[in-house]
Amino acid sequence: MMRLNYKDSIKLNIMAKILVVDDEADLETLIKQKFRKQIREKEYEFFFAINGVDALEKLKMEPEVDIVLSDINMPEMDGLTLLTKLSELKPLLKSVIVSAYGDMENIRTAMNRGAFDFITKPINFEDLIITVEKTIKHSNQIKQTLQAIKENNILKMYVDENVLNFMGSREYETTIMANETIEATVMFIDLCGFTKISETTPADTVVSMINTYFDVMVQEIMEQQGFIDKFIGDAVMAVFRGDYHLDRAIDAALAVRNKINSIAKIEGLSDFEPKVSIGIKSGEMISGNIGSANLKRLDYTVIGDTVNTAARLQDEAKPNQIIIGESCYNTVKEAFKCKKLDSIKVKNKAEPLTVYEVLE
Repeated sequence: MMRLNYKDSIKLNIMAKILVVDDEADLETLIKQKFRKQIREKEYEFFFAINGVDALEKLKMEPEVDIVLSDINMPEMDGLTLLTKLSELKPLLKSVIVSAYGDMENIRTAMNRGAFDFITKPINFEDLIITVEKTIKHSNQIKQTLQAIKENNILKMYVDENVLNFMGSREYETTIMANETIEATVMFIDLCGFTKISETTPADTVVSMINTYFDVMVQEIMEQQGFIDKFIGDAVMAVFRGDYHLDRAIDAALAVRNKINSIAKIEGLSDFEPKVSIGIKSGEMISGNIGSANLKRLDYTVIGDTVNTAARLQDEAKPNQIIIGESCYNTVKEAFKCKKLDSIKVKNKAEPLTVYEVLE
């Protein structure tokens, strides 16, 4: 059987805590002698109790105990009763019965009450050492599983369920590195005036406030089947794909503007009235993993002239303005009321851009 050695304990980042419950005073001395190497190397830490009542008190003082080694026949509270209590109070705590009463009835009763294993007296310490190692390994596996579940639940807070399902599929390995040219709409939303507020406002207030505004934006974007590409400071970049992607992006932009305008002023910040400026552009763009493979930091995003132009349009937009280019206007002019604005000069464009403001 594989033995859990000191290096394994380091990997698990844990010193195993073991509670020994027995009314025989000599057992404490024997345990310390037989496990002296593990104790010296800080692999195991032992605690001792004289009966079930004392054991429950010890567990209150040392709640991180990993396993319990318990006798059956003890005054005040015997080992089988202790097993029942442990099953109620600490269902994940593993117990091993170490008793002279090794008849089948006691073994079955102990197992039915949650014992992980059973060792008979007089103790074969080689067997006990192996059993302790096996039990600790099992206990650590349970802890790691629970930790993974917790991390997975946290992940679910930040990642769309469809993404998680895809990550577990066979397609993930090959698809995640695939790059493609797509036809889509990109939208940039900036929270106007927020940078100035963040310089003079407590950090907790700033984070709580911007998260509130982001929640509003995200809800409206997702309502129109848009995807949040990234949060950039106090701005949001969203991508819309599929049928009528431009129409859906504009619907989302109008909804975001209306919702942000309806948010009440935050107490203590009466001078700050939340407004958004929005730039939208449709066209071809490259979709793929962009970043550094060496750093293992890749961002599945979109890049290209369409994306850059959408960002420039947002830069030019004033508070409460939604700006689109001429090609987008020609596509949606029958569905949305728009107003032509003065042409704008943008970086990396030889000619000024004709732009329109979406009103409603």
